Amino acid sequence: MSEAKKMFIDGAWTAGTGTTVKEIVDPATGKVIATTVQATLDDVNAAVAAARRAFDEGPWRSTTALERSLLLLKLADVIDAHAEEIAAIETGNNGKPLREAGYDVADAANCFRYYAGLITKPMGQTYEVPEAMQAMTVREPVGVCGQIVPWNYPLLMGAWKLAPALAAGNTVVFKPAEVTPLSIHRLFELMEPFFPAGVINLVLGKGSLVGNRIAEHNDVDKVAFTGGTDTGRSIMKAAAGNIKKLSLELGGKSPCVVFEDADIETAVDWALFAIFCNQGQVCSAGSRLLVQKSIHDKFVKRLVERAKKIKVGPGATEGTEMGPLVSKSQMETVLKYIEIGKADGATLVTGGNRLTGGAYDGGYFVEPTIFDNCTSKMRVVQEEIFGPVLVVLTFEDEAEAIKLANDTVYGLAGGVFTQDGARGLRFIKKLRAGITWINAYHPTYNEAPWGGYKQSGTGRELGTYGIEAYTEVKQININLNPGPIGWFAE
Repeated sequence: MSEAKKMFIDGAWTAGTGTTVKEIVDPATGKVIATTVQATLDDVNAAVAAARRAFDEGPWRSTTALERSLLLLKLADVIDAHAEEIAAIETGNNGKPLREAGYDVADAANCFRYYAGLITKPMGQTYEVPEAMQAMTVREPVGVCGQIVPWNYPLLMGAWKLAPALAAGNTVVFKPAEVTPLSIHRLFELMEPFFPAGVINLVLGKGSLVGNRIAEHNDVDKVAFTGGTDTGRSIMKAAAGNIKKLSLELGGKSPCVVFEDADIETAVDWALFAIFCNQGQVCSAGSRLLVQKSIHDKFVKRLVERAKKIKVGPGATEGTEMGPLVSKSQMETVLKYIEIGKADGATLVTGGNRLTGGAYDGGYFVEPTIFDNCTSKMRVVQEEIFGPVLVVLTFEDEAEAIKLANDTVYGLAGGVFTQDGARGLRFIKKLRAGITWINAYHPTYNEAPWGGYKQSGTGRELGTYGIEAYTEVKQININLNPGPIGWFAE
């Protein structure tokens, strides 16, 4: 085994001040593939101090939007040039099929390109005011940004945060998920030549220690976090000390709704993609399937037929359609929820088991699993499982469908399948969710905002909203007729 992968702080790779290392496991085999150093509080403090100096005193603050734009465009080209390598790293660490990892790398590169283009476009406004004044606004970088990403999309979530932050002129202290740091570590190696010391800093370690210190640090001006809702609450509390700006993209239990007039083959195909893409480890997964009663039996029969044909295997194996779960603990969580579903009275119609033997030995594989005859009160219907487990409910009419769809503390995403365009739009307008689809599920774009309602988070990433989240708005007023105001008598 090669030496432990280091952190990147103040322009240099460092083992930090700690003595512990973390073993990184390939979830397809359960074998250790790398080790990483683990940050101490002193290391986090050093990274924040470096980012603070780079923002307050370094050359990064004085770069023009055009200079940052050209830099990010070059970085995107470098990512493209290493696309196959990065995708292989992502698959080996996260477990997702190689074809999915390839899409993630391409999307990450294009996210840098998108913000490279956006940052040179108009960002302020001017106002006609009653007096002889010119009023205007400009956008300025927030400052030091703490960024914490999850393990399901390590590289892509990293790009979603790094690209707008750096485009806007901020400095960054970045923490990847403890179990999936390898693709981000490689990205920082590729980024190193492009940035002055202190602009980008990579710290490794547990969220409870490293992530919490980033969130509470008084020299951090903004925190962006993607992950579970409970952790999001902790981040909010930790960030309260200096009233940080926050972007939180949290959990979901999103509905995929199928009306009786939908094309069944189309809706089945998308419903499978909605839940089993990335092994169901997707915050916006369509994990609750709502089917109109009149087509329930026909729909579920076809759904189960298709689910049984999904090719589960190591992500690097050609033809694999669904890989292992990210870790042993995540697999155990999913299997526990399957038992809870059985105990609560849901009907297990396919899956439900860990796959073992042959190519599955040592890996964290769980069959595509579907529960039928579910009710809204069941835990498997209300709680985020974050795995390849789909629950099926039925509804009589549109009113009941929207009631069931909104019957959750979450509000991240949702989709509806119908050939009645008016009904589709009517339904989506009543759905309390931030990301929605009609006759589709999951596609998202760098150009459009991403985020949720209710306990699915606050703020938005991507699009123009993404760059706004990394800027402060300053009002400037210029007196066009300078002279005494004469408010008080001499």
